[in-house]
Amino acid sequence: MKKMVITCAITGAETTREHNPNLPISPQEIADGTYDAYKAGASIVHIHVRNPDGTPTQDVEIFRETIKLIREKCDIVIETTTGGAVGMSPEERLQPIQLSPDMASLDCGTVNFGDEYIENTWPMMQQFAEEMKKHGVKPTLECFDLGHVYLANKLIETGLLEAPYHFGMVLNVPGALPYTQDNLKYMLKVMPENSEWTVVGIGGKGAMMGVADAIELGGFMRQGFEDNIYFEKGVLADSNAQLIERAANMAKDAGYEIATPADVREIFNLKSK
Repeated sequence: MKKMVITCAITGAETTREHNPNLPISPQEIADGTYDAYKAGASIVHIHVRNPDGTPTQDVEIFRETIKLIREKCDIVIETTTGGAVGMSPEERLQPIQLSPDMASLDCGTVNFGDEYIENTWPMMQQFAEEMKKHGVKPTLECFDLGHVYLANKLIETGLLEAPYHFGMVLNVPGALPYTQDNLKYMLKVMPENSEWTVVGIGGKGAMMGVADAIELGGFMRQGFEDNIYFEKGVLADSNAQLIERAANMAKDAGYEIATPADVREIFNLKSK
């Protein structure tokens, strides 16, 4: 049985302290929360950053400080967002790639987020892939709908990406593909060879479905306050680490060994930084 890779999506762009007062916002809080999640079993951290007032930003200097503080604590694999937040330009969203993180998300199609949307056109996808290749960054191909997987395949065909490919199958975003195991299986069926995948279930129920399906179907899992703020129905999670620990324990109970950052670097053939 292969090892279970767990990503911690620690902050996101949309979650606020009004949603959960335990949300990490400052670079130090994100670094401390990342270290706790790492100790609980996370081998990748997916990073968004915030301005001091809590609003989302792609400011490269805030990313730089956050990554520096994380690196002082542990060797977790760092994946920065290029999704950013609603209304950001491609140039804004690409800023953290200048820092050559280990990995970065690459959204594979325009997607509705409730009453708003994030634009990801085909030319933008190529632009993002080119920038990641230039800086030696491994893309996570985030797919919010079945058609996004086909677009990701088209991007792979351009030769801008190197195998093994990594897909993030995101289900239950309001306005996008609902979470059912059948929907996830349809997405997995059209992935190319030499691909790994992480399931991202949005909301409390979606997050737990994601853990169960990663275990059952042989994928990886993502947990954290970007995707879900609850530990159980009506009960807010105390920390990202609390969510990671539960997922890791479920994977171990199912017979998986929890992957380390060194394992992730080997699985994804990450370049040395």
